[in-house]
Amino acid sequence: MICYLFRRLRAFKRWMKSNGFEWSNALEFVDTPEQGISVKALCQMNEGDVVAKMPKQACLTIKTSGACDIIENACLGGYLGLAVAIMYERSLGGDSPWAGYLQLLPQQESLPLVWTLDEVSDLLCGTELQQTVQEDKALVYEDWKENILPLLDSEPSKLNPTFFGVEQYFAAKSLISSRSFEIDDYHGFGMVPLADLFNHKTGAEDVHFTALSSNDESEDNADEGIIDEEALAQNSSMDTTEKGVVSDTEYSSVTEDDTSMLEMVMIKDVSSGAEVYNTYGLLGNAALLHRYGFTEQDNTYDIVNIDMELVLQWCSSLFSDRHSRSRISLWRKLGYSGDSENSEYFEISFDGEPQIELIILLHIIFLPDDVYHKLDLSVAVAGNYGTSMSKKPLMTKEICAALLSLADIRESLYGLKSMEDDVEALERCSFVEDRKVYHSLVLRISERKIIQKLRNYASKSCKIAKPSSARKKVKRTA
Repeated sequence: MICYLFRRLRAFKRWMKSNGFEWSNALEFVDTPEQGISVKALCQMNEGDVVAKMPKQACLTIKTSGACDIIENACLGGYLGLAVAIMYERSLGGDSPWAGYLQLLPQQESLPLVWTLDEVSDLLCGTELQQTVQEDKALVYEDWKENILPLLDSEPSKLNPTFFGVEQYFAAKSLISSRSFEIDDYHGFGMVPLADLFNHKTGAEDVHFTALSSNDESEDNADEGIIDEEALAQNSSMDTTEKGVVSDTEYSSVTEDDTSMLEMVMIKDVSSGAEVYNTYGLLGNAALLHRYGFTEQDNTYDIVNIDMELVLQWCSSLFSDRHSRSRISLWRKLGYSGDSENSEYFEISFDGEPQIELIILLHIIFLPDDVYHKLDLSVAVAGNYGTSMSKKPLMTKEICAALLSLADIRESLYGLKSMEDDVEALERCSFVEDRKVYHSLVLRISERKIIQKLRNYASKSCKIAKPSSARKKVKRTA
């Protein structure tokens, strides 16, 4: 295994050298069976150092792929066209111009997108990802059926069906999700060798990917300057190498101002022996697992969402359906809404604080009928009202109790196993051998900790809250 890892890195570096890549001899690529590839500093590295340059023409994009004409004739662009480019180059094997790069990549990244439906239902039960991944899998399958299958019929002599099946398409999509970068207006998204070797660490970026726009490559390239990969929610990933390999690298004659090159630039000092990290953005574990296939324990960017449907479920235990719908309608008239066009939901922060929109909705739900009707009338006459409400005055005992009930309902989605069961399972789990189980447990536990913090928030607020002026609520019929 060690010999194989050494050979694939050596082949990759030969490929980079022959394609005009430049990289600092201060970088060490380390490849291990347990952690894959990472990049470490062989000596002190300083802010502002350009530690790698990647030619745009050596990146795997729709424009550079041998399948460019096929893709453009079929009017396929974006991630769909890039997936075709990856599958096509893989079908060429050693004859592909990217063979030295492709042999370094896994067949697919372990994103939930490529898990089985049973694994998604079992491992992601109750999490923010379960429904999202199920929907993703259905949409990706439809994309393959509607766009890839017709390609095989229209280009039978150019495309090998073995490399364009649904599994190969899902695999290509997983690589794009976890490794692609925005290059420029001409190339769009693409696979950027070398840049995708740097691992992610939330909030701890050492090196930054930059793409200088080039007016030479497309008449449409009007924007000059830097394209920021964090702002575009794109990333790099992992990889490794043995000590001192880069010392024999011959830099090409490309100048620093040449816009045909992409760059990796140090944004802070890194000590000798430390790993050099890129960052894919300030993302919680649900987003990290969804896009990149891993999680981080104690991720302060974690959140939990409470869907409007759960609010309605709770509301039905106290009020009539008519009462619930009318109060939600008034809430919307006041200018409030959830976070999505397709489904409304409320965010609970890492600290357990509920989104103000949820507190306001609960406040409106508990309004006495006479107050509600006056407010509804005033909105109809005068328009929007009170959108700058403060959270603290609204935290009545009724609202605190409602938050506790919503926390219990949200917790129930995880099934019969308690958080203690999940914690024990994580302690027994091998990060290397059971990565799907490991990362799904980290996600479940991180979400359930937030729900517990929501309970603590509601309980603490309840001790200092005053009862509302609303009369005691009892379940009513329509």
